[in-house]
Amino acid sequence: MKYTIVRFTPDDAGGWDEFVWSANNGTLFQTRRFLSYHPEGRFVDHSLSFFSGGRRIAVLPAVDFHDGERRILLSHRGASYGGFMVRDTLGIRESFDLVEETIAHARAEGFDAIDLTPPPQIYFRRPSNYIDFALVQNGFVYRKREISSVIPLDYPREAILSTFSESSRRAVRRARKQGVFVRESDDYAGFYEILKRNLRLRHNVHPTHTLEELLQVRDLFPERIRLFAAYHGETMVAGVVMFICNPRVVLAFYISHNEEYQQYRGVNALFHDIIDWGLSEGYGFLDFGIFTVNEDPNWGLAHFKESFGAQGVFRDSLRLILK
Repeated sequence: MKYTIVRFTPDDAGGWDEFVWSANNGTLFQTRRFLSYHPEGRFVDHSLSFFSGGRRIAVLPAVDFHDGERRILLSHRGASYGGFMVRDTLGIRESFDLVEETIAHARAEGFDAIDLTPPPQIYFRRPSNYIDFALVQNGFVYRKREISSVIPLDYPREAILSTFSESSRRAVRRARKQGVFVRESDDYAGFYEILKRNLRLRHNVHPTHTLEELLQVRDLFPERIRLFAAYHGETMVAGVVMFICNPRVVLAFYISHNEEYQQYRGVNALFHDIIDWGLSEGYGFLDFGIFTVNEDPNWGLAHFKESFGAQGVFRDSLRLILK
């Protein structure tokens, strides 16, 4: 064995998080601070650290998940993506060793399969597909390939409107003429009511998080979770909860508007100002999240995101059947 593999214990939370923040592709979603907001018993944790010569070279946030009769070592279900968090110096041979020894560990622990969802390439400080290549060469297949909409923040702030579609440019100007303004807000309860009502009307579903959970995550990362809201007078007409995932990427985690005030085009004004904020802070990408579910595109959602200049990148899930 090239690496010593150690199961995560709460005593290692500090060392784990320190590594994630220094990793080539780490984000807040893989930190134990973030994963800790889930109540005890929701998941059976089977996260792994990999050491070489006493030095941590990778971590794998994962859970022990049962899908029918099949027991799966699965990317941690408490986050949208996971996979291996690695140092930016990890080479191709080390990547193969990492994958091969994870497979050996999973077999020895009695798992029937391994299923991983790595972060998209935009989250990497230095681009690398070594792990993806090692996974495929060791028999992993793509279980699904979702599409996530992203905006490269690589243009001058004064050029924002020129990257929008004509209809979005008109909507931003209309919002301004009607007195809509955007500011950061602490009114999570007000935004959550808008979100809850909108999801119920449009999709008959509930938000992923309860309000209490959202506030708990906000309290865990007060500098990394921000609510931007569009107002007409004193009324919040739309809001976006932004996650600062790492120094490169900000994620629009929740987006919603009040249907009764749709004519004010609050969402369009919001994204103009959020993009301006992202550019001014020096982030590289704005991630809009996926517009596919099990590889089935939501064409309207895709068109909406493209109207702000977004394009698609893969969010892959790969699976290896062990037995």
